[in-house]
Amino acid sequence: MAVYPIAAAEDIPPGTFRIVQAEGRSIGVYNVKGEYYAVHNYCPHQGAELCKGPICGTTLESQVHEYIYGRDQEILRCPWHGWEFDLKTGKSLFSGKVRVRTYPVVVVQGTISLVIGAKEATHS
Repeated sequence: MAVYPIAAAEDIPPGTFRIVQAEGRSIGVYNVKGEYYAVHNYCPHQGAELCKGPICGTTLESQVHEYIYGRDQEILRCPWHGWEFDLKTGKSLFSGKVRVRTYPVVVVQGTISLVIGAKEATHS
């Protein structure tokens, strides 16, 4: 297990992200409402740079002809084909079998770090 300091907490304020390199991997680190999440910058569909896609929300379960928007800033959409992934879990919104790899993020004394080599949360 290795810990990679990547930025000061104030360098990635809420609603922003940064793409970093660690152990030869391109990883997007996101600040979602004050919580940090990291995902592999690779779409499992056809290999697009996933983290170049927009951050958005999605419609929530609702009644017929009712559209409720939610989960704002929690969904990452692939720039090539629009596949959507939950930034917190890496799970796709359309299939229980498709996901993007996520990495643990720790903040110690104002420094954001990635933890790589520990059992990552998900695998692509």
